[in-house]
Amino acid sequence: MVHFIDRRLNGKNKSAVNRQRFLRRYKQQIKKAVSDAISKRSVTDIDSGESITIPSKDITEPMLHHGKGGRREIVHPGNDQFSQGDRIKRPDGGGGQGSGKGDASADGEGEDDFVFSISKDEYLDLLFEDLELPNLKKNQLDKLVQYKQVRAGYRAEGVPSNIDIVRSLRGSLARRIAMSADKRRELAELEAQQQALEQAPVPDQHQLKLLAEQIAELKQRIAAVPYIDSFDLRYRNYQKRPEPTSKAVMFCLMDVSGSMDQATKDMAKRFYILLYLFLTRSYKNVEVVYIRHHTQAKEVDEQEFFYSQETGGTIVSSALKLMHEIISQRYNPEEWNIYGAQASDGDNWTDDSPLCQQIMRSQLLPLVRYYAYIEITTRAHQSLWQQYETLLPQFENFAIQHIREQADIYPVFRELFKKQAA
Repeated sequence: MVHFIDRRLNGKNKSAVNRQRFLRRYKQQIKKAVSDAISKRSVTDIDSGESITIPSKDITEPMLHHGKGGRREIVHPGNDQFSQGDRIKRPDGGGGQGSGKGDASADGEGEDDFVFSISKDEYLDLLFEDLELPNLKKNQLDKLVQYKQVRAGYRAEGVPSNIDIVRSLRGSLARRIAMSADKRRELAELEAQQQALEQAPVPDQHQLKLLAEQIAELKQRIAAVPYIDSFDLRYRNYQKRPEPTSKAVMFCLMDVSGSMDQATKDMAKRFYILLYLFLTRSYKNVEVVYIRHHTQAKEVDEQEFFYSQETGGTIVSSALKLMHEIISQRYNPEEWNIYGAQASDGDNWTDDSPLCQQIMRSQLLPLVRYYAYIEITTRAHQSLWQQYETLLPQFENFAIQHIREQADIYPVFRELFKKQAA
């Protein structure tokens, strides 16, 4: 008799199924925690994983159990102060609530909030779920590639959530047939011999006993073949299939004038980092053009856009003019999907704001698929907002939003780039 002892260790992702089920079940609470985390992170740490805290009241499950029932009066052993029937005075301070910040319960027990960590990929998936570039059209199937998850057969390794049960059981059945076919054939022959001996006029008892022992041993060996083994498991395989859509370019215009203090610039940078992560994660080969401006506008690289200390007065029209020049020279609107995102505190020369409105109306908005203006200020709306507001009824591809504090950044970002209804 042969004994098989399976000493293989459980995989580190053995609870992956429960993890994915948990993420789906408490998706709203997790997304809210992810949204709140955006405003607490530093600009350079905005794309890492996150520790999520879910209040215990949100994950409490209803539970049925048998109560003690009846009326019970007990004096516990070791008691040297009370007799049966004595009344116990209520403790001072409301029942031992203590001075902590936790919630005390009636029976003296409590439960901490549930805390768990999500990976960078899970964090970014939740961050940019249901977002897209608005009005993206397939002008020229050339450069921009969007990835789509598609089925790609089966594989022998994977996470438990992707197990294909039917395919795995089919492999298990084939293995069991292959491993026990010879034994079953031999068993059938022995059972036929046993039946023939039993029908003989004078059965040979010694021979029948030997056959019975051989048959029992074969049945035990057949039963020892495991019903399913890790070699039988087959996992559904998924891969990202590139789907060419079109060429696209995103213009990022940031006001770096003297009226933009460091806190306002940090909020603008947070918005643009979110935009950059969204573009690079959801699309391939989207070109990004960075423009910084004060009294003069300049096209810069990513490093200078986020970290340069240059400042000055404010003439917003200089950035709009430069954007139009770059489009005319490098990005034919017949071939490119053109997008723009402008962040400013709204402070501008009074005579320049009407000029900005005119440039937007006659030159930029007819060319772009979508243009978003974000005003970052705690004050009342400035002249630039008032001029841009007059464009909203005429242009559906134009949006303006107001950010007052860091907590507004992510909700505003989702509102600007939410997936449109088909």
